[in-house]
Amino acid sequence: MIHRLNRKKAHLPLLAFLCAVFIVCSILHNERRIQQIHRSPNHHHRHQEALITTSAPNLSTRQKQAPVVLDRFTTCSFTRNYSGRKAGWVERAPEYGYRRENLESCDIFSGKWVYDNSSYPLYNESDCPYMSDQLACHKHGRSDLDYQNWRWQPHNCNLKRWNVTEMWMKLRGKRLMFVGDSLNRGQWISMVCLLQSVIPADKRSMSPNAHLTIFRAEEYNATVEFLWAPLLVDSNSDDPVNHRLEERIMRPDSLLRHASEWQHADVLVFNTYLWWRQGPVKLLWSTEANRVCEELNGLGAMELAMEAWANWVATKFDPIKQQVFFVTMSPTHLWSREWEPGSQGNCYNEKIPINLEGYWGSGSDLPTMRMVEKVLNKLSSKVVILNITQLSEYRKDGHPSIYRKFWEALSPQQLSKPESYSDCIHWCLPGVPDVWNELLFHFL
Repeated sequence: MIHRLNRKKAHLPLLAFLCAVFIVCSILHNERRIQQIHRSPNHHHRHQEALITTSAPNLSTRQKQAPVVLDRFTTCSFTRNYSGRKAGWVERAPEYGYRRENLESCDIFSGKWVYDNSSYPLYNESDCPYMSDQLACHKHGRSDLDYQNWRWQPHNCNLKRWNVTEMWMKLRGKRLMFVGDSLNRGQWISMVCLLQSVIPADKRSMSPNAHLTIFRAEEYNATVEFLWAPLLVDSNSDDPVNHRLEERIMRPDSLLRHASEWQHADVLVFNTYLWWRQGPVKLLWSTEANRVCEELNGLGAMELAMEAWANWVATKFDPIKQQVFFVTMSPTHLWSREWEPGSQGNCYNEKIPINLEGYWGSGSDLPTMRMVEKVLNKLSSKVVILNITQLSEYRKDGHPSIYRKFWEALSPQQLSKPESYSDCIHWCLPGVPDVWNELLFHFL
């Protein structure tokens, strides 16, 4: 082309002019696109999120857009084995110091359950208008109510006693948000029931159940919120109602949808665990335009999600304005042979806690615990760990068992064998989650 241009010098001014016009038009076009992006109401959230790739390759090389939000209709076009890819961790210099719980003179997570029917329960099930039918065990037929009367007693020290007025003073003008799965939702309901009694009915409200559900206390200009995010990262299970799916698909490098909700909360309480124990998970990276997924076991997928979450904490969390708590795994009691050798049941008809100190059942996975500890150690003092696992391990009596509302009709075969449909995962209220909230109150 250079040779031809040298021979046709007469064409040079015209070609130069056309090139200049093309460049100017391209610049104007790009500026217009940038302005459109900055005017977009979603731009702020995309900019705030540290982990997500804000644009993904599309079929057209001329147009790039944010990856499609996953929902329950999302499918993988093809699945291959996990490639070993990581979302990337923003390494930071270690912050020397101790997490707040280590400043205590003793370990409040090590202790025993003491029967105390003079101080407990901290509220009555029937007095809380926000009680869940999934957790209202007395309402659904449980007659033995001793599960409501146990107090957690740490060794060599005392847990700070619950004070509803003091808790509201701590929350004045703030947003307390629980983020996670149905176990965390149970802790949120517990907190609302603990708090709501001192707020006049016309000064409190509850938003409809949704991705984000909000209890408001007008007098304190405060909210107690629950955000449904069972895998922490974006996934096809983010619908709070319709999430019973054949396969779990997640974006291991994106928590944009959830972080856009939680990033402005003042106190954040996170959890995740049981959803990772349901088999392999499909990974759909944000940069993948053709819905090609990778498959990974639950523990490995949970580690990717935890690292994505921890990366947000490391880069976006403001320790001056915010507090972040992480609740360790909530144990299940699915096999009574673990605490009563030779038996064949589960938590059904259990009425007293396990009194063997240090008891550890299969419902709490040690490799998962070690992985979570490894990730949290990278965050140093940024996160307070609420280690509820060991103390909850003792409470085989605290689950709803058959005393809850079931959303699907039970078959005659199930009804003839209560152990077959007992809920040994969630917790009755009042009950164990109230103590989790006492621990939270202790550290606030």
